[in-house]
Amino acid sequence: MEKAEIFLQQKLSERTENGLLRKLTSASLPFDFCSNDYLGFARSLTLISLIEEQIQQIKPFKNGSGGSRLLSGNHPYVEETEKFIASFHKAEAGLIFNSGYDANVGLLSSIPQRGDTIITDELIHASLIDGARLSYAERFKFKHNDLNDLEQKLKSAKGIIYVVIESVYSMDGDLAKLNEISELCKKYKANLIVDEAHATGIFGAKGKGLVNQLGIENDVFARVITFGKAIGTHGAIILGSENLRNYLINFARSFIYTTAAPLHNIVAVNCAYQLLDKGNYQAEIAQKIDLYNTLIQEIKLLRIKSNSAIQTILFNNNEITKNAAKYLQDKGFDVKAILSPTVAEGKERLRICLHSYNTDKEIIELVNHLKAFE
Repeated sequence: MEKAEIFLQQKLSERTENGLLRKLTSASLPFDFCSNDYLGFARSLTLISLIEEQIQQIKPFKNGSGGSRLLSGNHPYVEETEKFIASFHKAEAGLIFNSGYDANVGLLSSIPQRGDTIITDELIHASLIDGARLSYAERFKFKHNDLNDLEQKLKSAKGIIYVVIESVYSMDGDLAKLNEISELCKKYKANLIVDEAHATGIFGAKGKGLVNQLGIENDVFARVITFGKAIGTHGAIILGSENLRNYLINFARSFIYTTAAPLHNIVAVNCAYQLLDKGNYQAEIAQKIDLYNTLIQEIKLLRIKSNSAIQTILFNNNEITKNAAKYLQDKGFDVKAILSPTVAEGKERLRICLHSYNTDKEIIELVNHLKAFE
C-alpha cells in the first residue's frame, strides 16, 4: 500500500506543480456563465411543481429502484417515458441510461466488433473516446469537421463502419457539418452516430436537436440525448431503431450491470420534456446568443465563432487563461478556464455558457469586462 500511496502523491504533485490540480468547489457566484443549464430548467420552480404533482400520481413510490432494469429496477413509467422521448425526437425507440457517460460507453463498447471500424472527430467528448477504446474495432480520428480527412479514413475503413460526431461540440461550441457528413456516410455505407448533448433544447423545433432541424433523423444510426444540460435533470437516452434498443438491453454493460435510476429521476426527465414541448424556449436562448455575438464582434479577441449556447475566448497558455477567469470571477461572473490537457496546448480558453435566465444587462457587462483582455 505504501508504494501505491507514493504513486498517488507523485501524480498529484505533478499536477500541482504544473498548475493543473483539479479541486471540487461548492462556491457560487452571482452571474452564472458556466453551467450547462441553458434553459434554466435545473432551477425552474414550474418544473419542481410539475414533478411534485406527477409523483403524487404514482403509487406506490419507492426511494430507490432496488436493482438494475433487468432485475427489479424497471417500471412501466420508465418505458412510457422512453416512448414519449423517442416520439418527441422522431425516433423509433429509445433506451434510458443513468448518464451521458454511461450511454456513450455502453453504445460504442458493445456494438462495433473486431474487424469493424470506428471513425471519430478528433474533438469528440471523453466518454465517446472511452467507449471506442473499450471496443475491439479499429479506430481512426479525422481532423475536426474536415470532410476530406473523413473521406480518406472512410476509403480505408473495413467491416461495419461507424462515424461518431457531436452535433454541437462541448468545448468549441461550433456545429458539426451534419448534412455533408451524413452524405459521406451514405456514400460509404457507414453508420452515423451523433451525440446531441449540447444541441438538445437549443436547436430544432421545440429543442428536438440539430438532427431534427436538418430533417436527417432517418440517416442517423443512433443519437445520444443527455438530460443534464438543457433538460436540467440527469441521465441520457440512446435513440434509434427497436433493434438497437433490444441490442443495448442485451449487450451494453453500462446498462445491464448498474442499478437503475430512482423513479423520481425519471419523473423529473418526463416533466422536463413536457415543459420543453409546451414552451418556446429556443427563441429565448437564441436572443441571448444573438446579443452576445453582436457585442463580442466589437472586441478584438481570438474566439471560435458559434451560434450555440457555448462561446469561447482563446488564449495561448494555462496561466493567462486562469488569470482571465479569476478576473471575471472577482467581478461576480462565473466563467471557467478550460486548460490543457483538456483542450490542446495553445488552445486554452474561457468557456462561456449563455442561458435564457442571463439578463441582457449581465451579458453586456460580461462583454464589457472582456475588453480588459484585448
